[in-house]
Amino acid sequence: MHFNPYGGAAAELAAALVNTAAADPHADADTLLALLREQDYRPVGALDAHQARDLLRWAARLSPVFDPAPDRVALVNALLAEAAAKPYVSTHDDRPPHLHFAPEDAPTPDRVRAFTAAGLAHLLCEDPDRLGRCARPGCATVYVDTSRNGRRRYCTTRCANRVHVAHHRAR
Repeated sequence: MHFNPYGGAAAELAAALVNTAAADPHADADTLLALLREQDYRPVGALDAHQARDLLRWAARLSPVFDPAPDRVALVNALLAEAAAKPYVSTHDDRPPHLHFAPEDAPTPDRVRAFTAAGLAHLLCEDPDRLGRCARPGCATVYVDTSRNGRRRYCTTRCANRVHVAHHRAR
């Protein structure tokens, strides 16, 4: 499934932030910068310890959006209200024209907040069922479903296999 840059890359960055914060609630600036680079977020900029904690708090705010709930729209609207600025078109880093929701010279956490909030908003409007949390008991990993049919229920094949093997053994 192909999404626009905000519904795809930005929502996937949101999922990666949530999963990183869940795995390491005290992740440091270097860990978060590595995550941003891994997700091809540009321009990365710099992070200090305070900004890293700020991004981890933001990840905690993003997490409930991946759960199917009637208040999902209200959650995303609250994120947008807190993070979004006036949208404008940018062509930084030799990329084709694309929307920005925060100034390019804003601190990295501000730009990441605006990027992820806008990405989740786009995806929520396009296909809200593409946001999910792993259905395997004990696994809280979140994901953006990019499968063709949009029926993903597990974060990885490994989690799906564990559930299927457990069901098979139970029979």
